[in-house]
Amino acid sequence: LPVHSATILGAVAATLIGIVGYRFIHHINKVGAWVMGIALVVGLIVMLDRPLPVDFWQRGSFSLNGWFATFCICAVWQISFSPYTSDYSRYLPANIGVFKPFICTWLGACCGTILAFLFGVVAVNLVGGEGDAMAAVRQATGWLGPMLMVLFLLNIICHNSMNLYGSVLSLITAVQTFRPAWLPAARVRVIFSAVVLVGGVLVSLAASANFVSFFLNLIWALIGVLIPWSVINLLDFYVVKQQRYDIPSIFRADGGRYGLVNANALLIYFSGVVVQIPFVENAFFTGPYAHLIPGADISWVISLVVTSAAYLLFHKKGASLTAPQQQRAQ
Repeated sequence: LPVHSATILGAVAATLIGIVGYRFIHHINKVGAWVMGIALVVGLIVMLDRPLPVDFWQRGSFSLNGWFATFCICAVWQISFSPYTSDYSRYLPANIGVFKPFICTWLGACCGTILAFLFGVVAVNLVGGEGDAMAAVRQATGWLGPMLMVLFLLNIICHNSMNLYGSVLSLITAVQTFRPAWLPAARVRVIFSAVVLVGGVLVSLAASANFVSFFLNLIWALIGVLIPWSVINLLDFYVVKQQRYDIPSIFRADGGRYGLVNANALLIYFSGVVVQIPFVENAFFTGPYAHLIPGADISWVISLVVTSAAYLLFHKKGASLTAPQQQRAQ
């Protein structure tokens, strides 16, 4: 399909799936994960079964900028799973602990990512050049190529339905923060979904001519706001609160023992974002110290160090909670 038609078709289909409901999304994604995973493995076998170019293992080269770009993509990918991990782990029994949900989520995310990266590298190296990755996959997999294109489209639709569902749920939650009594009906959810759909389609169409460049710059922009957020969450959970939260306080309107606003955390977060500005280099902005290390965007490293030090400096280890408040957070 032409890219514009595929984008619109995929977005509409994802919206319809998202509106159908939570259980359907999970059932279709469970099936899709197995089908796509098997298809990628079969595709690898098909590609590696053919004679490899003489210089197959020498194609491409390492660059610091490329490594940092790949790391940022992987970091944003991993961080993006945190809301899903939080959403599902809260329903697990307390005796499950923290390690099992963490390692299962991490292995699932990593295994899928590594397989997809490996698949793409083999396809591009077989075809040669630096052309479109999907065109390389279609050409390198021979008879399986057309089937893979259909599976990729269906898989993207299924995953985007989850993304759409999560976006709408986040928007509704944000509104309910200020209007706790508000209970959105089905019509409201459809309207929210339509708004997110239109916005997503417009951005996709605008970026379709040079999507990879746009996507990478968006990733670098996102990493700037996600790194300090992740650092604060991880340090607060593992170091400050020692894996224990007062759960009833979190659900109280006045914040209970935590209060309505953690001013120190917000100040540290925004400081972690601002401190990156002189070192940022992307299509949106280039700071005066962006080339401190040639070919590498180190702004997120600066933020990671500064945010970590500041949060530990301003927050002492949380005192142990007393029963019955003491609950292990999942």
